[in-house]
Amino acid sequence: MAELRHSSSIGSRASSSPMKRDEDASPLIPENQADDDDDHDRHPSRDRERPFWLYFQSQSPYFSDETRVSPKHSRISLALLFFILIAGLISIPSIWNRLNAPYLCKKDGIVLRCPRVKEPPSLWENPYSATTSWKPCAERLDGGVSDLPPENETTGYVLIHAEGGLNQQRIAICNAVAVAKIMNATLILPLLKQDQIWKDQTKFEDIFDVDHFINYLKDDVRIVRDIPDWFPDKSELFTSIRRTVKNIPKYAPAQFYIDNVLPRIKEKKIMALKPFVDRLGYDNVPPEINRLRCRVNYHALKFLPEIEQMADQLASRMRNRTGSSNPYMALHLRFEKGMVGLSFCDFVGTREEKAKMAEYRKKEWPRRYKNGSHLWQLALQKRKEGRCPLEPGEVAVILRAMGYPKETQIYVASGQVYGGQNRMAPLRNMFPNLVTKEELASKEELNGFRKHVTSLAALDFLVCLKSDVFVMTHGGNFAKLIIGARRYLGHRLKSIKPDKGLMSKSFGDPYMGWATFVEDVVVTHQTRTALPEETFPNYDLWENPLTPCMCKT
Repeated sequence: MAELRHSSSIGSRASSSPMKRDEDASPLIPENQADDDDDHDRHPSRDRERPFWLYFQSQSPYFSDETRVSPKHSRISLALLFFILIAGLISIPSIWNRLNAPYLCKKDGIVLRCPRVKEPPSLWENPYSATTSWKPCAERLDGGVSDLPPENETTGYVLIHAEGGLNQQRIAICNAVAVAKIMNATLILPLLKQDQIWKDQTKFEDIFDVDHFINYLKDDVRIVRDIPDWFPDKSELFTSIRRTVKNIPKYAPAQFYIDNVLPRIKEKKIMALKPFVDRLGYDNVPPEINRLRCRVNYHALKFLPEIEQMADQLASRMRNRTGSSNPYMALHLRFEKGMVGLSFCDFVGTREEKAKMAEYRKKEWPRRYKNGSHLWQLALQKRKEGRCPLEPGEVAVILRAMGYPKETQIYVASGQVYGGQNRMAPLRNMFPNLVTKEELASKEELNGFRKHVTSLAALDFLVCLKSDVFVMTHGGNFAKLIIGARRYLGHRLKSIKPDKGLMSKSFGDPYMGWATFVEDVVVTHQTRTALPEETFPNYDLWENPLTPCMCKT
């Protein structure tokens, strides 16, 4: 980022912004500098910012104080007014048709025909008219008849290790249910594997409601809590080659499991699948299997009641921070040291900071680091392509350009931000009402959840899910699961996915004025708020459940 170095040019154009805020000054310059623009000689461009009718009045002899109104002038003025009136009446049908016709818009580099939104834009929700054509339809049908065979008549038992953090584990659990259905196997309650980063020994029952999970899916898949007693050595699973399937490719089709895994389950009766991260595809499985995955994700997988209750309290406190009911924004800020290092992007910092980051990357990812000579070019390319995490200061400028005022209540879901308070300062200065769960709840309230790191992550997940507006700053399972769930619950919930590629170009342009930047941000993100969006080949089911899991109203 160019240190937001276009701030000086931003200030002189702030008054032309379509959304006035903070006395029409750019949020990038202090308030005590806003009055410096009064010097006309230093800012000869001020005349260009005056309303066009004032400029016309100052230049036209018909509006001059020194000009006397003569009958000849009056007749000319009346003739001009009559001509303008006739032209306006003729143009009305054409203008009306153009306002109601679809217009061309660009989304992810593709030009589309987009319907015009007739409602005025809202900072806090998507237009009602654009969100009423789809409804959720992956829930279990009440009164349905189960066609599952008895447990002893299924093809065998399948067990998986759900690896990674909470959200990666959630996806693995959904996929495990789907795979068991594909093979008509009995699913043993998935094990939550300890992750090297999370270092958490959470069990399934420590985070999820097991009874609800098994009962809700009783007509779809047979699920048991533990490995059957008749199995001789439980420790043999995941350690014995004879009991483990390890050659499952990423995003495997349903047919792969039928051809390669099912025969081994029939032979051995119990098989473990390892690894199991992203081991089931999306568009290469039957639609009913994708619908089942949505059923698991949005209906069967519920957090424990105490987690749900604490999240409800946190959301309620966010909505009452001003003394009366107020909306709130949830911001998923991905700028931890590990994320910054793994991105291999370049960020603003001192020489000492950059040297330490280089050493950290060399130690953690030696194969990617090599001798470091190629990293600068790689960093430039990744930023140009929008593959770098947004810095807190960049997020602040984007939100202000969208029109969110300084008083906006923001819940921050984040780990330890790289750079600490200095890195957070620009965001906190522009939006001082930033809070985390640690600031909303007392130490005693959170102590019961500290035993399991995933419980704290679940609180962040639910508070973000319940927010009026959700803003992501980088990819990952957390953000895409939140966006997907909010789409499934109703597209009216606004979820903002910044166009990081376009923003990197804007931040790097020292000559771009604030009004131009605002226009770019507003126009670009009109279609990046989780509106209904048709799926496409190799789409991500977790971020966009529209086609398989939602139905036309």
